[in-house]
Amino acid sequence: MTWFAATRFAVLPVASLGASWIAVVAVSFLLIRLVPGDPVEIFINHMNVRATDELIAAYRAEWGLNRSLFAQFAIWLQGFVTLDWGKSFVTGQAVTTELFPRVGWSAAIGFAGFASAILVGSGLGFLAALQPGGLADRLSRLFAIGGQALPAFAVGLIVLWIFAAELQWIRPFSGGVAERLLLPIALVAFFSIGSISCLVRAGFSEVRNALYMRTALAKGLGRGEALWRHGRRHAAIVLLAGIAPDLAWIVGGTAVAEIVFGVPGLSERIVAAVAERDYPVLQPYIALIALWLVLGLRLIAILRRSLDPRVDLGLEVGHG
Repeated sequence: MTWFAATRFAVLPVASLGASWIAVVAVSFLLIRLVPGDPVEIFINHMNVRATDELIAAYRAEWGLNRSLFAQFAIWLQGFVTLDWGKSFVTGQAVTTELFPRVGWSAAIGFAGFASAILVGSGLGFLAALQPGGLADRLSRLFAIGGQALPAFAVGLIVLWIFAAELQWIRPFSGGVAERLLLPIALVAFFSIGSISCLVRAGFSEVRNALYMRTALAKGLGRGEALWRHGRRHAAIVLLAGIAPDLAWIVGGTAVAEIVFGVPGLSERIVAAVAERDYPVLQPYIALIALWLVLGLRLIAILRRSLDPRVDLGLEVGHG
């Protein structure tokens, strides 16, 4: 199955993907508004002004909160698609102006951390499968246990204390872009390396004792070369089948890393928006996360289909 053929099959359930994304953002739109706390009253209290009924009604009309939820959602959805995300309740600035400069920081941490985890975890998983019980195998298990047992905040603070305060190898708060991003990327990668290495190890281990591996060794190939040549496809399939939870961790891990290391990404602004019930800022953020997860799962399904034609894309994602 070629990439072109897999892509052709992937186009079929696009409507269901769009419906899934709209359903997620619609539910989040409703849930945000069910959280206790009126954004108008919170804003007026911060201004130290007496919240009269007339003043509250005026702000609700100005912010469009006097419309029905369905009308609010329809207006917001149209604005989101056209990149007219409205204005923050608190600052009065355009949401795009507030969020777009921060997206680059968050994207750099998330994507670089994920890519690093795949690179390191895949290499570690291959070496662990090549020599069961060896150093790489033990490291793989250590990363897996640490990723499950250790809290990300604590690990981030420990790393910050060791490399910034004690050793002073890096300036995470006052250095250049690379210095500010290095530790956050490492933190995001750390919590995915264990799961990825275990998946890759399992994929290669299933191939290690196959009959065609014995044939490859009999032809003079080294054990490592034979395992890589004949097992990488199967290891990739296993990895793609189990990597979905890491797509969600990228979002949470990036948020933790930004807060711990003081990176001016999206998380700092979103935390403030939650406290202030700043709906125009919160809703696009949730919509972007939902879009990332939907597209990420779709890409994984396409890759799996290109490696294994037996994968049913419609069943994998359309009903997932």
